[in-house]
Amino acid sequence: MIEEIKKDAADRMKKSVSALSSQMAKIRAGRAHTSLLDHLQVPYYGSDVPLNQVANVGVEDSRTLSVTPWEKDMVSVIEKAIMSSDLGVNPMSAGMTIRIPIPPLTEERRRDLVKVAKAEAEHARVAVRNIRRDANSTLKDLLKEKEISEDEERGAEEEIQKLTDATIKEIDHILSDKESDLMEV
Repeated sequence: MIEEIKKDAADRMKKSVSALSSQMAKIRAGRAHTSLLDHLQVPYYGSDVPLNQVANVGVEDSRTLSVTPWEKDMVSVIEKAIMSSDLGVNPMSAGMTIRIPIPPLTEERRRDLVKVAKAEAEHARVAVRNIRRDANSTLKDLLKEKEISEDEERGAEEEIQKLTDATIKEIDHILSDKESDLMEV
């Protein structure tokens, strides 16, 4: 019973960390990376689909992404989706290829992106603490129903706290890596 609670908490904390990692990948550091376009949806025969399902996305050089649609009709649709996104880039099409130059970041923009990264990390920390709270309240319920002893509950709470500390340390490490990446010129 206690092992199931700890395993569930550990799994949920891992998911929080992986969600943070994917959010951090979306925060661009001035270099071209295909993950910048991962969240883009384009209309395709009446439904919105991820960009990577209708085109090849690649890195041409450190400052340029290239998108090659599989159908000629999709060039203007993809271009429009990229322009209306929150990326702040201007795509240029040349025949069947769309090139997306990634402008260098200003110092002010870098600081703004660091703030965004810190906010994402704080959301992940809050999620981890909520998972800890849920696990501890489940343990308290088991104690009330006399399914576990007080010593077992205390020991399990300590293990969950260690797990929480380790996960928050991992979150802080991801944040510091992203901060140094963003502030690098």
